[in-house]
Amino acid sequence: MLYQRILTALVLAPIMIGGIFFLPLTEFALFIGLIVVLGGWEWTRLAGIEGMVNRVAYVGVLVLLMAGLYYNPMGINAALLYKAVLWVALIWWVASLWFVKNFPKLPAFCFKTSTLSVLGVVVLVPMWVGLMTLKTLQESNFWIIYLMLIVWGADVGAYVVGRAIGRRKLAPNVSPGKSWEGVFGGLLAVMLIAMVAGLMLSDTLEFDLSQWLGLFGVSIVVFIISILGDLVESVAKRHRGIKDSSKLLPGHGGIMDRIDSLTAAVPVFALLLTMVVI
Repeated sequence: MLYQRILTALVLAPIMIGGIFFLPLTEFALFIGLIVVLGGWEWTRLAGIEGMVNRVAYVGVLVLLMAGLYYNPMGINAALLYKAVLWVALIWWVASLWFVKNFPKLPAFCFKTSTLSVLGVVVLVPMWVGLMTLKTLQESNFWIIYLMLIVWGADVGAYVVGRAIGRRKLAPNVSPGKSWEGVFGGLLAVMLIAMVAGLMLSDTLEFDLSQWLGLFGVSIVVFIISILGDLVESVAKRHRGIKDSSKLLPGHGGIMDRIDSLTAAVPVFALLLTMVVI
């Protein structure tokens, strides 16, 4: 299992780095859109959508939404349109704390196929919008890589500390392996990454005290939200009685198992970064 995880990571890492650094905006939109499509296909399983036609139709809706946002046929101010989507995502991810906290005693409507289908749209499409927003910023590659380092660094910090001294369970009904000690380990990793990033920015940009504080504040909020992204997918999987969203990535599970934290972190980071830091 370990060698599969390492081999898959070695294949995926250069693809992701190449997509982030070298693709122009249109090709980048398609690249991230493909990830959303694959995640959406897996989400049909989590939502209980049955039948090939229905599953393809659901993915088609995601494609149409992304295409509509990109080409904007109604001529709506693109910046305002994207920001509205990011605000919807922020509201959902704050509300998801209730969703996670009350599992498995959630109302029955929460697990209707229609409800989970809408939830999949709210989870996946704003991630695309968030990455598109980041891609248009000055130093866009830096911010995208920084975001991924926050999410992945927090995951590593939480895993190491949780394995070593984890005792108090974070959400035993949802993800028994996560602990409060692991959360603090992930937070420490995020603070270290933010410190390094701030020092790098101080050398290249006029990065003042308020921006330093903004960077740390946004990073902490995004770290907390990323945990909810992981837990929301875990709720859906537990309800459906499955371990992985798919077996597409050997040793890792499915696309959703790899991007669950990013679905929450990306839109919140994109929104707060443009409001608070830059």
